[in-house]
Amino acid sequence: MDETAQKKQEIEVMIEDIKSKLQIVNGAAMKAEFYGAEQYDELKELHQMVMAKPSLSVSEMDAIVSELGSMRNK
Repeated sequence: MDETAQKKQEIEVMIEDIKSKLQIVNGAAMKAEFYGAEQYDELKELHQMVMAKPSLSVSEMDAIVSELGSMRNK
């Protein structure tokens, strides 16, 4: 498996983790396919931050979703 394919697979896992932690109801709005390997480092950093927190405030959730939205492939 090449590095890009591996990153895409890891992005899929990270997005699913974040959706689960944020209790996203409409999972279709946030799919791993919306993000490319070039966003891997940013997604990994965001994933680590989200998973390290025992709970998130509403404003933190909003900021995370907003950040994910700005990172999407155009």
